[in-house]
Amino acid sequence: MSGTAHVLAGGGEMGALMRAFDWSQTPLGPVAGWPPALRTSVSTMLASPYPAALFWGEAYVLLYNDAFRPVFGTKHPAALGVPVEQALSESWGVLGPMLEQVRTSRQASYTQEQILFLERRGFPEECFVSWSYIPTQDEAGHFAGIFILASETTRQTLAERRMRAIRELSIRTALEKSVEGVFQAVQSLLAQPRADLPFSLLYAVESRGGPHARLVSCTGLEQGSAPAPARLNLADGPVWPVQEVVRSGQPVLLEDLGTRFGALEVGPWPEPVARALAMPLSWESSGETTAVLVAGLSPRLALDEDYREFLQLLARQVAAEVARVRAYEEAKQRAEQLQTLDEAKTAFFSNISHELRTPLTLMLGPLEDALADGQEALPPRHRERISLVHRSGGRLLKLVNTLLDFSRLEAGRAKAVYQATDLPHFTAELVSHFESAIRRAGLKLSVELPALPGPVWVDREAWEKVVFNLLSNALKYTFEGGICVTLRAEGPEAVLSVRDSGTGIPQEVLPHLFERFLRVEGARARSHEGSGIGLSLVQELVTLHGGHIAVDSVLGQGSTFTVRVPFGKEHLPREHLRTEGSGPASPELAVPYLEEALGWLKEPAPLPAPLPAAPPEAAPAARVLVVDDNADMRAYITGLLQPAFEVEAVADGMEALEALRARPPELILSDVMLPRLGGFGLLREVRARAEWKAVPFIMLSARAGEESSVEGLEAGADDYLVKPFSARELLARVRSNLEMAHLRREAAVREASALSLQEAVHARDDFLSVASHELKTPLAALRLQTEALERTLPAEVRAQVGERFFAVRRQTQRLAGLIETMLDISLVATGRLQLKPEPLDLAALVADGVAQQREEMARQGCSLTLESAASLPGRLDAMRMGQLVQNLLSNAIKYGAGKPVEVRLKQVGPCARLEVVDHGLGVASENRARIFNRFERAVPVRHYGGLGLGLWVSRQVVEAHGGAITVTDTPGGGATFTVELPLDAPALKPPGKG
Repeated sequence: MSGTAHVLAGGGEMGALMRAFDWSQTPLGPVAGWPPALRTSVSTMLASPYPAALFWGEAYVLLYNDAFRPVFGTKHPAALGVPVEQALSESWGVLGPMLEQVRTSRQASYTQEQILFLERRGFPEECFVSWSYIPTQDEAGHFAGIFILASETTRQTLAERRMRAIRELSIRTALEKSVEGVFQAVQSLLAQPRADLPFSLLYAVESRGGPHARLVSCTGLEQGSAPAPARLNLADGPVWPVQEVVRSGQPVLLEDLGTRFGALEVGPWPEPVARALAMPLSWESSGETTAVLVAGLSPRLALDEDYREFLQLLARQVAAEVARVRAYEEAKQRAEQLQTLDEAKTAFFSNISHELRTPLTLMLGPLEDALADGQEALPPRHRERISLVHRSGGRLLKLVNTLLDFSRLEAGRAKAVYQATDLPHFTAELVSHFESAIRRAGLKLSVELPALPGPVWVDREAWEKVVFNLLSNALKYTFEGGICVTLRAEGPEAVLSVRDSGTGIPQEVLPHLFERFLRVEGARARSHEGSGIGLSLVQELVTLHGGHIAVDSVLGQGSTFTVRVPFGKEHLPREHLRTEGSGPASPELAVPYLEEALGWLKEPAPLPAPLPAAPPEAAPAARVLVVDDNADMRAYITGLLQPAFEVEAVADGMEALEALRARPPELILSDVMLPRLGGFGLLREVRARAEWKAVPFIMLSARAGEESSVEGLEAGADDYLVKPFSARELLARVRSNLEMAHLRREAAVREASALSLQEAVHARDDFLSVASHELKTPLAALRLQTEALERTLPAEVRAQVGERFFAVRRQTQRLAGLIETMLDISLVATGRLQLKPEPLDLAALVADGVAQQREEMARQGCSLTLESAASLPGRLDAMRMGQLVQNLLSNAIKYGAGKPVEVRLKQVGPCARLEVVDHGLGVASENRARIFNRFERAVPVRHYGGLGLGLWVSRQVVEAHGGAITVTDTPGGGATFTVELPLDAPALKPPGKG
């Protein structure tokens, strides 16, 4: 191995390059003359996997290994063997003093992430390098050169710088609550990363796809200048390709900014910015481009993948922040709208409640007077009606008062008056009102109300509503066991508990139980009626006392409602305290609660119908099933229907199913809202069973509006009746639906009869087909035997019996024709008649048919003439055409009354026209369409034989060939049958079943 090869051994591509390099042309001279220190340093450098270089001698001649090569970029390999000042002239101002310091001090030095501007891609590129400078000595101890270990950190340093900008943008904009605030924050922050973003323009497209874009953020350029107009008209070819980016949704690179605007000397570097990248932004859920970010590109950075990804990430971050703030603004706006709507609704409840109380008072007062009048007592019939109206009016008043209380509480206008109250005694009075109703329901009531340490300050009316609502709720959902009411002191609070052994509440519902309008779907209850605001009102009233309410429940075992109210009065507004003593509980407030509860338990006597019933003989003897959980409504509907119908009334959907199984009704009248199984559930059960499917189902509902009606009808209901309804309307709907059901049953019977008749017709056609085939064999034998016998007879015998043999042949032919007609009927009716078109001369075929009938005409003493072209070629079914001619001639002879018959055949365009003219009885105009039907004859005269099939078969044959057959009057009397046939039909239609 030569000395050069030994010194420069290995080293990969750089080793090979250095071995082939002419070192004699460099300050180092030939390798053979290199000093040992240089040889050693070069060998070490080439063997190093880490980027390493040698700056050798006073001139710092450059040598480097493979790992160091990317630092020079396009300067490699020209940088090898030349002084560093020449190879890195653009950075010598930085490197020179550092190298000189290491040379003079003979001390190693380290510089981390030093910025250099290396012209390795044709422009001064921003680079970051971490250097280790190690001085090297020769054998005499003198300075020989500098050993360099270097690591380029450009990519990592730029990534950290860019991510810092993204992070700061995210933190700053996160505090903004408006879109304009985000734009301002973006403008403030994008002004900072000037090395990566010399300038930026953010244009928001107005009116989505409209012709304008507005500048909402601008950095590095003067807003309103030529390159940064405040508003762009996209239709006029704007200075930036905003419209192109919006349309394509893709970034657009611009490399001609100098041409567009002249030198843009912005950013930290002296070189003007010549390039920009326009990127789409979207803050709409649809993904449609709503803005464009124009980012100026650094003149000292290449637009590589990392740079492009940073800019696009920046654009996405801006879009995400704008989308977030827009969502916040929309949510805020929706919340404000909901709050406004809620306030308006509360005000409406308050106003409408006030307005309703006046007419209700004027209605209930006279009703109470009438019921209490002892001098002019009402007849039982009218008393029951007025009692029903009074109960319903009381229930309506309770609901109005509840709405009014609720609206006052929500609006903050509730004026409570707190009094020191003996709460156990007061609560006992309230519970006593419900005792009879609870015991009547078969439940046990237990009360534990020991004395408390002192009085409790409560608004007595509010406390009444709390207790009545909780007791009413417990009774509604409890069917077995009992209800327990306790009151006790626990620390600074009085604790009221109402515990029941009812149906319980699902665990997922408990957190929402006190929300407005909440109703537990599917819960078993004595009634499905209710507004869903009772418990919410209780919570508001308890909160008004500075207390709180909680509930514990186990599904199927029961629930416990616990109300806690603080002792004392310090927590209450002083202006709402009253020091006067409290009186006993007022029974008036309990009445509507108690009457509602009793309504769940009792079955009022059915009311007499307010309208006169139809006479028994005019009313349909129909059975109606009424399903409603309101006892008064059941009684009312039953009273309306009973004079005319047999009525069974049940309280819920499960009872209705039991009644259906026991004895199906002819009509079901059901409320939508029912305990256990609702109206829609009952409807699904009814429609799922074949034996109940046809039963008319009328739904009753308090939900007005087209949507509710459509929902009911789409679910399978026959009718939908909205409360309140009149007695006349209810009776009319019931009667009309029963009548429609009767008509549907009759239609079903007729359909079944028609199906049975169709099956009989098919069976007859099959029989005709079989019988025709079976009759042809013996008939053929009869004809052959007759002909053979006639041939074997002596001449004198034939002369004596010839007329009889002729009659036998004629009747045999007639019977054969009849059998063929029967077979044709079967083939046509079953769709099995096959036509066989073939070339033929229609004129010859008609002439042959006329010749066959001339002998018969001569026997009857009348003439048969033919007027035809010499030849009329066509492509038709020859056998069926012969059958057609014979049928028409036979018909003319039969009904021609012995008068002449003329046959005419001629060509009319692409068709043949055949006319058979007789001068007999003719066909009445009202019979002309009918005579071409099966089993119809031209005249209804008994002595004219025939089955009425010839003309029907003729029509089938003609129409199968694409033609038509008609009948008209013959001048002077008689009938003319005209057949129009295409001579060369492209395809023959199979004959119909006519």
